Amino acid sequence: MKIVRIIIVVCSWVLGQQAAAQNQWAFELWHTGKVVLDTGDTLRGLVKYDLQNDIIQLNANNKLESYTARKVLLFEIFDETVKRYRNFYSLPFAAAGQYKAPVFFELLVEGKLTVLAREAIEFRTVSSPYYYYGTYTRPVLVHKYFVLKENGGIEEFRGKKNDWLDLMPGRSDDVERYAKKNRLNFDNKYELARIVEFYNSLFSKN
Repeated sequence: MKIVRIIIVVCSWVLGQQAAAQNQWAFELWHTGKVVLDTGDTLRGLVKYDLQNDIIQLNANNKLESYTARKVLLFEIFDETVKRYRNFYSLPFAAAGQYKAPVFFELLVEGKLTVLAREAIEFRTVSSPYYYYGTYTRPVLVHKYFVLKENGGIEEFRGKKNDWLDLMPGRSDDVERYAKKNRLNFDNKYELARIVEFYNSLFSKN
């Protein structure tokens, strides 16, 4: 029994190490991109972002600079982890009980329904038959969505599929059919973007 326990503990340790190694988050990496400052200047180089603290770093010509959301209008990166361009804008936003301040938002979809996104790391408990204690905690990247209103206000979206459909009055049935036909998941960031883009396209055709 002692040998079996040792094997289980070793397997648990290896599993934890593998999970940690696989978590190469985009915000930990440098990306080819550009930054547009509030002065109108455009800087190009390698960009690393930190949405938790609303700070970006720019490595250009072997010179490292840091900028807060107050100094930046927007920045764009090519994210190798998802093989696509991502655009972020500095927009005034007031979290609960706080004053408005510039915050970085990723522009996910723009149109009749404009959706913004931010990301954060949350630690969640996961069960595993290979782990000695039955469960272990691992970091998970969580996406938070926001809706940009016509008056410029930003509201955090808290809901699921039906709540998204409620934001698409008169077109929800068409959108739901499109999502079902293409097997798109409202809980997946880029599949959600495709769904909202379809909704917006219904207006551009008119």
